[in-house]
Amino acid sequence: MKYILLLLVGALVGAALTFYIFVGAPRMKQAQTGAPLQAPDAAGDPPGTAVLTLDEKFFDTLLSTIFRDLSAPAFRLAAMPKESQVAPAQIGGFSFVQAQEGGGGCTNQIVVAQEGGGVRTGVSLKNGQIVAPLAFSGSREVFGNCMNFRGAADAQITLYFKPEEQTLYGQIEVTSVNLEGISPLASPFITGFVQTAINQKVNPLVLMRGAQLSLNIPVQASNGTLRAQAKDVRSEVKDGALRLHVTYDFSGARGAGNGGAPAPPPS
Repeated sequence: MKYILLLLVGALVGAALTFYIFVGAPRMKQAQTGAPLQAPDAAGDPPGTAVLTLDEKFFDTLLSTIFRDLSAPAFRLAAMPKESQVAPAQIGGFSFVQAQEGGGGCTNQIVVAQEGGGVRTGVSLKNGQIVAPLAFSGSREVFGNCMNFRGAADAQITLYFKPEEQTLYGQIEVTSVNLEGISPLASPFITGFVQTAINQKVNPLVLMRGAQLSLNIPVQASNGTLRAQAKDVRSEVKDGALRLHVTYDFSGARGAGNGGAPAPPPS
């Protein structure tokens, strides 16, 4: 009986150590960036409301342009401390390749790919939710060795608006992770590692701010400027589209109809 208990204790300690290595020390949950956006009023939008519609094709074009013209989105992860590194060939069923000196052979980062694992990175708008399938690959230096992994994840995005900052935020939360070529024993630890890394490195998403939300329109005939600030943003997701209902506070400023230049003399 004593040997069985020792075996169980050893297994629990090993599992806790593995979780600490791949997921990291427990951290406080990141504070939300505000209250989630509410649905539009069933009675109709108040006066001074503009509706911006973004469909799935818009997001497909946006993401395709990023992958075509820019670098693939990537976020670096913290490496293990050098003094704690050893060099086993396998740990808990993980396969490793030897890292070069100084970490040069291991990037310690996750890279979002356009496609992978039977998934195409994109945005799905359905059932009242914003869902983002993500293809990814990555590597992590552990005990002086480099573990490579790839797979796909599903994430949900919740929208928040802070009127005092005139900023529309998104909060991403990874809900599931599917890994390729990872043993069932190792999968839970890598899943937690990927989920924690994406949630902490990406949030909060700044979607629209300042110039994208506010209005500043010169009205030369009135020798002034029409200004508007967003005071409320609501959203609805249906029929493959995201609709943002932005309600504005309007005001006018005299003498700025030409962007600050003096008005032309009357003819």
